[in-house]
Amino acid sequence: MLKLTTYRNLQIFLVIIAVIGMSFALFFLQRYMGFSPCPLCIFQRIGLIIMGSFALIAALFNPKSKAVRLVLWLGSLAGIGWATAVAGRHVWLQHLPADQVPSCGPGLDYWLDTLPILQVFKEVFAGSGECASVEWTFMGLSIPEQSLILFILLLVVHVLILWRILRPVAPSRLA
Repeated sequence: MLKLTTYRNLQIFLVIIAVIGMSFALFFLQRYMGFSPCPLCIFQRIGLIIMGSFALIAALFNPKSKAVRLVLWLGSLAGIGWATAVAGRHVWLQHLPADQVPSCGPGLDYWLDTLPILQVFKEVFAGSGECASVEWTFMGLSIPEQSLILFILLLVVHVLILWRILRPVAPSRLA
């Protein structure tokens, strides 16, 4: 069991989950099912990509320095923390009563072309009607609900990685 939870193996696990998650979103949901991602979905994907990128760097280089490991962990945590927060907001929007759902607005492309970046973030997090619609469910869970569960599990993996980074190294046994 301890071999499976080494620093490098946990980072490889994060990379694999990021690749599977992005492949599911791009190839199954977008290409096969024909769903267009809403702005909140795109922001969740960005967080997953950030997490996967930092995890890939950590897995490839397997740094020995605690400081470097912590910096890579913080980058990875920031990505998955971002994705979790956005997914939580998305789930909240989907559970609003119909009369409280924000109206649909222009798409993310339009906002990026016409608004300052901080205003784009404000508009995205305000949500829109397209973010509140549930187009597909699996086992009674919408796509954002499934994403939120996955992201919370990845946060738990990050706690395990932090424990691996901070735990004291046991001294060698003397014969």
